[in-house]
Amino acid sequence: MQIKNLSLTFGTQEIFQNIDLTINEKEKVGIVGVNGAGKTTFFKVLLGHISPDSGSIKFSNNPRIGYLPQVIHDEIPSMHITVLEFLESGRPIEELNAQLQDVYKEIAQETIPENQNRLFKTVDKIQKKLEYWGYESANTELQKIINGLQITDEILLKNLDELSGGQKSKIAFARLLYSKPEVVLLDEPTNHLDPETKNFVTQFLKGYKNSIYVISHDIDFLNEITTKILFLDKRTKKMELYDGNYNKFIKLHEEYENAILKKAESQEKEIKKLKEIVNQYKMVSSKRKRMAQDREKKLEKLLENKIDVAPKTKSANIKMEMARESSNYPLIVRNLSFQYDKKSINKVIDNVSFEVHKGEKFLIVGENGVGKSTLLKLIIGQLQPDDGIIEFGHKTDIGYYAQEHEILKNEKTILENFSDLNLSQRQVRSTLGRFLFYGDDVFKKVSILSPGERSRVALAKLSLQGANLLILDEPTNHLDPDTQRIIAETFKTFEGTMLVVSHNPEFIEHLGVERLILLPEGKIVWYDKKIIEHFYNLNHNKN
Repeated sequence: MQIKNLSLTFGTQEIFQNIDLTINEKEKVGIVGVNGAGKTTFFKVLLGHISPDSGSIKFSNNPRIGYLPQVIHDEIPSMHITVLEFLESGRPIEELNAQLQDVYKEIAQETIPENQNRLFKTVDKIQKKLEYWGYESANTELQKIINGLQITDEILLKNLDELSGGQKSKIAFARLLYSKPEVVLLDEPTNHLDPETKNFVTQFLKGYKNSIYVISHDIDFLNEITTKILFLDKRTKKMELYDGNYNKFIKLHEEYENAILKKAESQEKEIKKLKEIVNQYKMVSSKRKRMAQDREKKLEKLLENKIDVAPKTKSANIKMEMARESSNYPLIVRNLSFQYDKKSINKVIDNVSFEVHKGEKFLIVGENGVGKSTLLKLIIGQLQPDDGIIEFGHKTDIGYYAQEHEILKNEKTILENFSDLNLSQRQVRSTLGRFLFYGDDVFKKVSILSPGERSRVALAKLSLQGANLLILDEPTNHLDPDTQRIIAETFKTFEGTMLVVSHNPEFIEHLGVERLILLPEGKIVWYDKKIIEHFYNLNHNKN
């Protein structure tokens, strides 16, 4: 990939500034930077979805690009075909075989030698394509991906429009891996993966023979698969390429930043010293005037080459406070059942019962597709149960954080998304400032924000609701490591009640969970780190 003089601006906000960079083929490149640095935007430029103001990005040999976005919308069409049929369509083997048969029929009917030779050349081209797609081993390779991503036979036989959000992400990922693109673009690929599945994906990508560009806040994942790190600096609007994995990048980048800082401090001292000499000797003897002029020339040269130290990136300052206390049991669920397909005998939620105590942090655990997000949507009333009851205690105030930010209105600005809270603009803007949205940022439409920025908007709105029962669906997804740590600390000290779905073991450990419910069986157990490690196969993942 060759980047030449790349610049991009959204309105008054500069994203990239005069970037020149070359990245060799078949590298595994981690794309890192704080939320809003332009990581997802960079992918959109690579895909041709956004045109830069100036400059260009070019790949050699016009490769096929496979893309997995953070949030799955139209990447999985609502077609009435099965998941298996959709996966198999990732390689055009069936179409190529049909073409080959048609050409053979033409050869059998052709009598002119020149035309026969032309047709045989066509056969050769089609066979080379079939060899690239591994037509003899394709079924075995697809089955390996299906097994590795733990896609069950039940899911394979479902139609695409029957899939849950987590299942759609997994199916989109499976098809991408099977389709063998020359360039793979992955935006937060581990967000929806349990550790066992993540381990398979990690090993698969480590052995992948083509180019991979991956945006991820998952440090362990980046350390495992990357050969280069591309750092997008939100402060300078530049990109810097580092050899090695994420840990090596952190070390090298810190060394670079410290060296620049020391050099800038030394230069500042020299400038101050020269200014004092110039001011002191300007008005005295001619000999000293000449000395002042000499120092003035040195000072001008120093100022021309002055090192500008980029300001440090600010961190979010997050607070979650209750408007009032709830009763002793803010939530009671009894014999809850639900199924999307009312004709099916398989229930997504089957006779689930539990109650949450005041101030408790209660965790919902289960593999993708077992109904974790569905259970939360039933509790907040987005879905209606087939059987059972959901009761809220006296003075229970609910705050809901949706995994894919469905509670935000994409067509509205950040500020307009807070209009239903009956707060002054000053109160809202003050809070948004703590979540790193300053000045005209608040007038941006939510639709143009990165997923990480949308997460911060959703958390900002949650913080202003004064809720005493927080219902959180993957609250650390899309957030950079620094913000994840801040979120974990904020929720740890929250005095209200929390019902949480999360695939982030570090976040869970830090949160102080008391009990958890295992889906689909609905078994409730006391929190034990060993149970979490066993369920998530963390020991297997570390090996």
